[in-house]
Amino acid sequence: MINDNTIVNVTGLRKSFGNRSIIEGLTFSAERNKVFGIIGPNGAGKTTTLRILSGIIRHYDGDVKILDLTPDEARKQGYISYMPEDSFPYDRLTGIENLEFYANIYAKSHKQAREFVERGIKIADLGDRIYDKTSEYSRGMKRRLIIARTLMVSPKIAILDEPTSSLDVESAVMVRNTISSMKNETTIILSSHNMLEVEYLCDYILLLDKGKALRFGKPSDIIREMDVRNLEEAFLLLTGEGK
Repeated sequence: MINDNTIVNVTGLRKSFGNRSIIEGLTFSAERNKVFGIIGPNGAGKTTTLRILSGIIRHYDGDVKILDLTPDEARKQGYISYMPEDSFPYDRLTGIENLEFYANIYAKSHKQAREFVERGIKIADLGDRIYDKTSEYSRGMKRRLIIARTLMVSPKIAILDEPTSSLDVESAVMVRNTISSMKNETTIILSSHNMLEVEYLCDYILLLDKGKALRFGKPSDIIREMDVRNLEEAFLLLTGEGK
């Protein structure tokens, strides 16, 4: 549904690699300052969709607008910050040096770069470990730093691909709390294989399978419509993964 709060509008999105169709006619929208989840089995087209929204993949069919700009235009304006699933900090740099490096890419002034770094330190919440080389960090600490790096630049849209992938419970909870606390400041679009996490975090979801949309809406509405106990059960029924 498109309204004055719509920040992302996708109509008839299609993408193929060679003769293989990855995305087949997706249409959806995302509202400002909400957490929007894109979920589905492996190979459903989630990461491809995120890469299109982030401006990394620029050749596709259909219409994709972010604040009435193409994703590539929005990226060049600094409106989008993207965290790939396999993103890691530079191990030879300290945590704060990683933040400074990224801040200088986005900042329009030295003062703004300092503000970004100060914000990143707060988001990462690593204490004195922010001054250690990230080669000494646990996986959870690295992920918190990367998410801080993504969110500290105050993007209009933060795109997070599997933000809690392979994290222990404590680290995953900290990452989820960070995402939840930031949604009043930015629109967050994420993918995740953890359906209970998605149900907890997301205001709206798009459920994909084989590049097609199976459901779009609020998790609670989908659960009620499917007459199941939670989003995980809805996911299994819709995708056939539970057979």
